[in-house]
Amino acid sequence: MMIHKVYRLLCACALAPMAMAVMTIAAQDADEEIILPDPIEILSDTLVVQNQSDNSSVGSQEKISDLSNETQELLGEYRLVLQQIDRLIAYNDYVERLIEDQESQIIDINNQLEEFALIERGIVPLMLDSIETIDKFIDLDVPFLLEERKARVARLRTIMDQADITVSEKYRQIMDAYQIETSYSSDIESYTGFLEIDGETRQVDFLRVGRTSLTYQTPDQDETGFWNKETAAWESLPRKYTDYVKEGLRIANKQITPDLIQLPIEAPKERD
Repeated sequence: MMIHKVYRLLCACALAPMAMAVMTIAAQDADEEIILPDPIEILSDTLVVQNQSDNSSVGSQEKISDLSNETQELLGEYRLVLQQIDRLIAYNDYVERLIEDQESQIIDINNQLEEFALIERGIVPLMLDSIETIDKFIDLDVPFLLEERKARVARLRTIMDQADITVSEKYRQIMDAYQIETSYSSDIESYTGFLEIDGETRQVDFLRVGRTSLTYQTPDQDETGFWNKETAAWESLPRKYTDYVKEGLRIANKQITPDLIQLPIEAPKERD
């Protein structure tokens, strides 16, 4: 339909020059020959120009569409970059707060280390004195579980010279040793060991009642004795104590229920 309209328009445009040409011819000399352009050629050239114009318009429209799409893509990428920038700014603020808090903690830790160094210089000599006190106490105490108790003291001396053990752990183990020594004063215990009797080393069963009484008895119950604190020596007991010590050993081993037993103890001394 559009082509027909264009064709009509072109025909009207073509006829107008032709009419003017006719009028011009009438005015000129009758003997002069005038050659007029072919209307079909004019129309053909016009259609070619129109087609080229339409093709150019289509190409321009495609370029405009491509540019519009590219602009939309760039706009989307720009917005995404803005979001990433906002997130990076928020993260950087968060990291700065963490760094400030860590710097504050480092200052506190350094202050604590300085204070700890001062405390350590004062507490280490005290710990060494405590170990020596335990060792001397064992030497003056009733001689029970000597190997075990002496080994505990030796272990404490060893860890004091080990750099991979913290001062707090060393202090804890020393306090544990004190607690163990303290617990010996309020319990009853039996254990097997060796004792020299009449120049002969014999296996005996020891009975300890707190730190009040330490007695022994041979497995055949032929010999029964006790540790005399006054003389600091082992002494034999009369035959009547054989059953008492035997019963005490059974109580300590939880073979019978606790009951009253008679054991030799040191009489309290009067203070001057």
